[in-house]
Amino acid sequence: MADAFSYVFPAIRGVQAGHEYYVSMCPLRLLRRLFVFDDDELVPELRAQRTLNKARVPEIARYVVENPDNYTFSAITVSVDGDVKFDPVASDGPTNFRMGSLTVSMEAKFIVNDGQHRRAAIVQALDAAPDLGDETIAVVFFMDRGLERCQQMFADLNRHAVKPSASLGVLYDHRSAAANIARHLSLTSSVFKGLIETERSSLSQRSRSLFTLSAVHFATTELLTEQELEDFQAASRKCLEFWELVGGQIPEWSYVRESKMTSGDVRRDFIHSHAIVLQALGRAGRALYELPAPERAKRIKRLRTVDWSRQNAKTWEGRAMVGGSMAKSGQNITLTCNEIKRVLGLKLTPDESAAEAARAAGRAPRRVVKRRNK
Repeated sequence: MADAFSYVFPAIRGVQAGHEYYVSMCPLRLLRRLFVFDDDELVPELRAQRTLNKARVPEIARYVVENPDNYTFSAITVSVDGDVKFDPVASDGPTNFRMGSLTVSMEAKFIVNDGQHRRAAIVQALDAAPDLGDETIAVVFFMDRGLERCQQMFADLNRHAVKPSASLGVLYDHRSAAANIARHLSLTSSVFKGLIETERSSLSQRSRSLFTLSAVHFATTELLTEQELEDFQAASRKCLEFWELVGGQIPEWSYVRESKMTSGDVRRDFIHSHAIVLQALGRAGRALYELPAPERAKRIKRLRTVDWSRQNAKTWEGRAMVGGSMAKSGQNITLTCNEIKRVLGLKLTPDESAAEAARAAGRAPRRVVKRRNK
């Protein structure tokens, strides 16, 4: 290697598709200087990966800073455009020829094929926690073989990537207070116990489950404040009490536990076990708990008067449903919560009132046009 100035990485040599690649460990403090990604101003055809989504970076950085003792990152994958030389520890032995040092010219360019958001987040986290600089992250080095190959690497690395379901994420997340409470509810609540799907976030018609763990988790975050989530015991008691009260007003939930109805039939004919309604119930529950306990118990019984049927389009179309299908947007959660609050006699917040006004305004022109067509 002609260049007198070089980077030297301890590395392990491997082979994929007939080409050598190398795995090393890089101190976090070097990520700022070593690894770059393509200019965001280039058109996609001339880049080797997606544009950096800067909105994602602070959240990942915060994850590192807030969990310095148990954060986890997978390897960064980079292409090296420049002179490279691998020196094995020895030429004999079953593993010695694979272990050695990777020397890379300082004139070389490192292009991140996978992990640009991790790199940017780590750089940002180091500004808040410089002590993390001596920790390391795995780096996989491939030799650069042109833009077309780099683009193909990006496509191949992301082709089979499948994000875990929201329910599975909640099941395995022991850091989140809301996730811990949702799991606790799934095991202890007479309303949810035995009826929770913990792996998938959608239920088939044949599923014996009535709720998903992710739906219970989202409902928990609506019911409890951040401060309440800090006290696991108190938060769990409140959630258990609330859902017991709610469950007592929705007979179909009991019918499933008693095998009088199937979960599939309930989900097909009613909306009250779907995620959007559980979230709306949780949000209304937060307001309900501002009332004294006797009044709270009295108001909650009004839920028995609600027609939760999917056929009740007059009430739920445009709120929990759009075109007859269950909706998922935040606006629909708000509008569904508004209807529940109306039944419970609870005051709407300014944002909820604005959503209600927007819905009413959106309907008015259609009614006028219909009259004119007559």
